[in-house]
Formats: sequence, C-alpha cells, structure tokens
Amino acid sequence: MFTSVLMIERPLTSVDVDFVTTLHGEDPVSFIVLLQPRGDQDRLLRAIDDVALGELPEAIREGDEPGGEGARGPAETALAHSVQALLDSGSQAVGHLVEDHPLDKLKSVVEESGADEVIVLTAPHFVEEFFHRDWASRARHKVGVPVLKLFAHND
Repeated sequence: MFTSVLMIERPLTSVDVDFVTTLHGEDPVSFIVLLQPRGDQDRLLRAIDDVALGELPEAIREGDEPGGEGARGPAETALAHSVQALLDSGSQAVGHLVEDHPLDKLKSVVEESGADEVIVLTAPHFVEEFFHRDWASRARHKVGVPVLKLFAHND
C-alpha cells in the first residue's frame, strides 16, 4: 500500500478527492491528512493572494475568520469532512489537526508512518511561492520523501 501525507488548508472538494485518489492509478493508497486551523496566521499574505487572484470579496471576508480557539471548530469539521470523503472514495484515511509548527508535524508524521510521499494541496499563494516560503518548498528540504504540490479546486 502506498502512503501519502496530504497537507491541506481547507476541506477537500469532490474534484480534489478524485484528483489525489487517482494519482497512482489502481494502486491502493492510504492518506494521512494534516490540516492547520487558519485563524490569524498569515492574514495579510492571504489577503494579497486573494487580491492578486481578483477575489476581492474573499480578501474583505478574511477579517471575518475566527482566530485562536475559535478557528479549531471549523478546522475539525473541515478535517472530518475531508477524511470522510477519502474514505467514501475507497481509500484508507486518518486525519490530524496541526497545532503548532506544520513542517515539524509533517516531518514527524512522515517518519512515524513511513510515508512514501507528501502531497501539499493548497490554493495559490503568490507571495509565499515567489520567495519559496510555501509549505511545499520548505517541506522539500525537511521530510526526505518526494513532495508534490497541487492546487486545490473550488466546488
């Protein structure tokens, strides 16, 4: 069985599930899903990305997101939805919320699980990508397995 650690920042859409579950053809895949509550993290960078993508309403709504412990409930719901969608597709899947340092958690999960790869599935983050500060760029130097960066879809 092929094991993929899947880092996400929002719930998986049906297109995302189809995409990641068919990457390895007919081979069975097991997923370990990691999601970090968004809250106040990188609020400015997310707003810049939304403006760059022409999504002005999204940039304005960024201030409406709960921070701190208020972000935990929506993150738990998003993670549960994503894991269930993967299970419904016939894959094995478990999920974990990332509490502190996402790349430290990623490295420990890869080591503990013996994962074969990491898939980072996010929206485009132009500022972070330009400076190679996005999760995928930083993970490539930390985890010791192939890191694939994919862009998430909207339903």
